[in-house]
Amino acid sequence: MEAPKGFNKEGLSDLFVQKANDRLGPLPISLGVGIYYKGKKNFSKEKFIRKKEKAERKFDKKIASTKNQRRIANLQYRKQNKVDAINKKIENGNLFMQWGEPVAVFDTAAMRQSQNKIEAFLFNKGYFRVKVGASFKEGWKKRITVKYTITPGPQFIYDTIFNNIPDSHVADLVAKNIALRLIKKGDPYDQDKLGKERDRIDQLLKDNGYYDFSKQFIDFSVDTLSKKGKIKLQMEILNPTKRGYHKQFKVDSVIFTNDVSTFGKPNEKRHNTPYHNITFSSYQDIYSKKILAQRVFITKDSLYSRTKTFNTQRQLANLDNFKFVNVNYDTTGGRFIANLFTSPTERYTWGNEAGMTVTQGFPGPYVSSNFKKRNVFGGLEIMDINGRFGFEGVAAATSSNSFYKSTEASVNVSFTFPQFLFPFRSTAAFRYAKNNPRTKLLAGYTYTDRPEYQRSISTISATYTWDLKRRLQFSFSPATLNIITSTLTQDFKNQLDSLHDYYGNNLINAFKPSYVSSMIFTLTWNNNYGLAQKSSTFARATFESGGTLLNIYSPKFITDQGLERYQYLRASLDFRRTIALSKKRAFAFRLNSGFGYIYSPNNVLPYEKNFFAGGSNSVRAWRPRRLGLGSDPPKVSTNIPGNGYFDYSFEKPGQLLLEGSVEWRQKLVGFVNYALFIDAGNVWAVGTTDKAKASFAWSTFYKQVGIGTGIGLRFDFTFLILRFDVGIKAWEPADDPNRPIGNFVLWNAKWWKPYSATQEPVIYNIGIGYPF
Repeated sequence: MEAPKGFNKEGLSDLFVQKANDRLGPLPISLGVGIYYKGKKNFSKEKFIRKKEKAERKFDKKIASTKNQRRIANLQYRKQNKVDAINKKIENGNLFMQWGEPVAVFDTAAMRQSQNKIEAFLFNKGYFRVKVGASFKEGWKKRITVKYTITPGPQFIYDTIFNNIPDSHVADLVAKNIALRLIKKGDPYDQDKLGKERDRIDQLLKDNGYYDFSKQFIDFSVDTLSKKGKIKLQMEILNPTKRGYHKQFKVDSVIFTNDVSTFGKPNEKRHNTPYHNITFSSYQDIYSKKILAQRVFITKDSLYSRTKTFNTQRQLANLDNFKFVNVNYDTTGGRFIANLFTSPTERYTWGNEAGMTVTQGFPGPYVSSNFKKRNVFGGLEIMDINGRFGFEGVAAATSSNSFYKSTEASVNVSFTFPQFLFPFRSTAAFRYAKNNPRTKLLAGYTYTDRPEYQRSISTISATYTWDLKRRLQFSFSPATLNIITSTLTQDFKNQLDSLHDYYGNNLINAFKPSYVSSMIFTLTWNNNYGLAQKSSTFARATFESGGTLLNIYSPKFITDQGLERYQYLRASLDFRRTIALSKKRAFAFRLNSGFGYIYSPNNVLPYEKNFFAGGSNSVRAWRPRRLGLGSDPPKVSTNIPGNGYFDYSFEKPGQLLLEGSVEWRQKLVGFVNYALFIDAGNVWAVGTTDKAKASFAWSTFYKQVGIGTGIGLRFDFTFLILRFDVGIKAWEPADDPNRPIGNFVLWNAKWWKPYSATQEPVIYNIGIGYPF
């Protein structure tokens, strides 16, 4: 595509009616074409037509042989499903043909359609005199190159903007909100922006009582004749033909029926109970009217508001006590009545689940059971009892080549209250209800059994959670208490002691009987994150103060039971961004950091609060938790050809984490996508060791960042994404002057040098979902 220098061509390629076949990166290889014709070679359309006719005759015969209406309905349903499946293959071909794509054969008619679409698009962007030329050239092996030449001409801008609104009340409302107008003098003409301005005016009026207003009343008139490249824009809001003006609707009353699908006793009528200017109607008074009233933002004698109506529906649905929430307005008899209808969902639910988890790159099966009781105390509370038992494949804590079967069992009991359990005034409780406040009280127990140790964690926590504008969520846990106990095998204990005495590795602290208390505040921003084919942003910031209450009061049982105490401050920031370049391509990156400051006498963090680098969701060229600390080298491996130069047998807990990843994601064929990635990062010690190479320093840290690269496959099954990533070290930060190949180790990967004495291992990662 050819255009003047500096011309914005964004979005124009999406208008092409005919596109070239997808290629495998920069290579002139189209895997989809090969798969398509491989499938077509073995495809017979006539065969499936005969198969369809045979299936129809088979089901028709069975239907004719029975008079049981239930069986007839079942057979008709099965027949339709069978026929639909065969029709899909008749229309789209077999599985290989559906995964692939046919060769894109050049079509001059499609080229002209693309030319017209580009012209129309640019015209709607203010290029009223645009000309688009189209030409093609035949190249090697009848490959066609199509060239579109754009001569945009001047882009027209708004010189004058004025309104023509006969209804004075509407005119005043629009004038008061003119600062929010999306179209301003000097802006270029944009048809899409005019549509958004129409939507804004429609929303403004419907939030200020104009219940029956329609966007059809809004009209834009454009005059381009006055000045060269200038536009006069008039926005007109027409009056209704019959009434002659736009009517504002004021709510006369609010009626809340919360048991629509419930049937009372014969001749029994619903009871009507007024509360907070809302009339509650039900057969039985089982829900707290106070909680329900807090979630209703439609008030008596207020103007109709579409935003408040939608917020009411959403916040009532967030209570998770109703099957559906409907709001409608009754305008008969000259009145305007808001009717809210909800239907109770099942009070008791029981669910069982079996599946597979992938921890540290190793899969393991699990079963879980969940019991839920709603409206426990009559205030729309929810009680959850969850039990889980599973086997997980986890990397050995002191070995680089093996992984163990870890048995884990847990049980948790939680109560979720749809309000802050805090002595707020009633007016404050109603004010905060729009933020979906929740309080969760949890008690849990987790038991882990590995060949090296047995470990149990008892937890009690209280958490406040609230939302702001749907994308921003806050969470505050004023008290999270954990008691951790471990039983070690003697061999494992000896290994930990040796690590501590000779290498300064504090892994042994993970297994001391411990009391860990903390206060945690988390802020989460989610803008479309997790939605496919959309650009998205995700950010999470967490601040934690551990052992804060121990500064004021130390419970006697901590001393009596000899529990390790921890006092620390900990912060982390995780930022992720995905840029959707097209339906088949995306670019994603992540920045992740964390810092822990220790002020307790033992000078260590609780092991679970340390930071680690390496693994399927971190720097994928290193095994889980094995990268670091800094440039401090591990001991030299006793099997360099098999395991690489260094022995990564031990986990590397650190107090400072810096890591980042970039990833190119593209569809390969069918439900299979591929990714190219580069990861970088490391962890460092801060004030916990005398080793300079392991400690963070501003003058050297950038040299100590480990870098890995690789390629991955992602199998998108819609309900889950199964991921296989292969990581290769590019820059090894560990500083050892005796290593013959230095720090740049990319070309010493096992793939390139399978028999070299200096080879580096290739790391295979398995994961569920994207790495970030």
